[in-house]
Amino acid sequence: MASFKERWNITSNWQVFVILVVFAITGSSSALLAKPFLSLFGISKETLSGWIYYPLYIIMIFPIYQVLLVSFGFIFGQFKFFWAFEKKMLRNMKLGFIVNLFEKN
Repeated sequence: MASFKERWNITSNWQVFVILVVFAITGSSSALLAKPFLSLFGISKETLSGWIYYPLYIIMIFPIYQVLLVSFGFIFGQFKFFWAFEKKMLRNMKLGFIVNLFEKN
């Protein structure tokens, strides 16, 4: 099994540490921000059935996560890595058209 450094084509242990920290912060932050974002639209556990609210909550985490991942990557000096990671992930999910909005061909 390849190490993170080999798989991600990075050279230092410090960079591995920073990247893992960014993933951790991004995941936690996106989960925390999804609830207030849903409440902006009047969506809460009190107004909807849990069968509707929780799928909406999980769906809302996805776009928040994408934006935060690149943003925190930039803040931590790893924008190049996370932008490449983001592009690959979106293309694998057949959402490459989103990448095309931000890049000139």
